Amino acid sequence: MHFALLDRVIEQTDTRVVAIKQVSAAEEYLQDHFPEFPVLPGVFMIEAMVHAARVLGGPIALQAAGTDRLMLAGARAIKYGRFVRPGETLVVDVSLVKHEGQGEALTLDFKGTGTVRAADGTTIPDATAVSGRFTLRPVRVRGE
Repeated sequence: MHFALLDRVIEQTDTRVVAIKQVSAAEEYLQDHFPEFPVLPGVFMIEAMVHAARVLGGPIALQAAGTDRLMLAGARAIKYGRFVRPGETLVVDVSLVKHEGQGEALTLDFKGTGTVRAADGTTIPDATAVSGRFTLRPVRVRGE
């Protein structure tokens, strides 16, 4: 099963990307998480930030490591603050903090925040759903 965790990139520079994930009641995972109180799973919030980070890190990795395929190598200081319910939008704001190394030694460090917008597009007070720092590195495939 594949989940599209970003619907659209709405802003991008060389070191920052802002993207959105609109949460719909029709999404398959909401049938189990949780039937009486459907919310976007926390791991999907992190994965949405990772998908946004790949938008920034892909070109860097291609130049430094010969591949734009990146995987999550670590996450730290992850904090959850608010649920994201169907009809709401998760807005992820991810910044590249640093990158170092070449080839398989390449590491890309990011910080990210996910905030919640109401169905009418307004920002909800105290709307931080997730925040934290994470590292991506090139995927290492045997035989390559």
